[in-house]
Amino acid sequence: MRRRALITLLGGAAVAWPIAARAQQAMPVVGFLSAGSSEAYAPYVAAFRDGLKQSGYTEGQNVAIEYRWAEGQYERLPEMATDFVRRQVSVIVANTPANLAAKTVTNTIPIVFTTGGDPVQLGLVQSLSRPGGNVTGVSQLNVGLVPKRLELAHELMPAATAMAVLLNPSDAPRAETVLRDLQAAASQLGLQLLILRASTDAETEAAFAGFAALKAGVLMIGPDAFFIAKSRLLADLSLRYAVPSIHQINEFAYAGGLMSYGGNIRESYRWVGIYTGRILKGDKPADLPVQRVTKVELIVNLKTAKALGITVPLSLLGRADEVIE
Repeated sequence: MRRRALITLLGGAAVAWPIAARAQQAMPVVGFLSAGSSEAYAPYVAAFRDGLKQSGYTEGQNVAIEYRWAEGQYERLPEMATDFVRRQVSVIVANTPANLAAKTVTNTIPIVFTTGGDPVQLGLVQSLSRPGGNVTGVSQLNVGLVPKRLELAHELMPAATAMAVLLNPSDAPRAETVLRDLQAAASQLGLQLLILRASTDAETEAAFAGFAALKAGVLMIGPDAFFIAKSRLLADLSLRYAVPSIHQINEFAYAGGLMSYGGNIRESYRWVGIYTGRILKGDKPADLPVQRVTKVELIVNLKTAKALGITVPLSLLGRADEVIE
């Protein structure tokens, strides 16, 4: 090869390498931070990707997604969020309480949250219409439905004088909010409220095993990322220990739980995907009002009710969005 041709070839390669490097760097990276597990949250990840696609982004083609799963160990979330900040991802997507961990470690990287609580009360945004700062997202307001779940439990078991609630002490702010709202609702209904706590699989099973001794009518499962991730385990324990239970997500009823009542979490993750795509295109979180998923679904598993020897009132069956037989 002639010297001139060699110089030309090497010069061309020197130009091509930076171009290729810039092309790879140009693909934005989204940090997906969850307090739950990859297996349990697979349907929500799929909904998130659908939302991204609606905004013109497809994973692996023009956007990369890095996933971090705390597996219910909430103490790991701050370091996971900090790692995303060190890596300078383009956007952080996070559920509760991962979203609070992310907000604590950065006020510059855009954060898109999903939460079942009140984003203003949680301190995520200044207001729903004008979030301000680097944070916006979607709320299903499942925490706000907690008193309604108590009413449904009372309607299911009108003779019961006590109801129980399962809370996760690892997320103390949310547990306190849920407990305060439930105590107020229980007082109005003239019911005694009994409290069970669990943050691990073993503690969860112990709570179900001890339910019978409480002499309570229904066990309400608190709104929490750990309990969302454990919907199948919770349904299995409900059947094993004959515990009438109500949860926020429909997967619980589909897996054999007695009742579910809550917002559409898949729809909230789809909106999170849409908002993430809009931010990648240049929109600022402060200019994107918090979306509220207002659809609420009541699902009753009549097969489980029969197995537990419970007669579901016709008033409940008539209002159910779906009855599993």
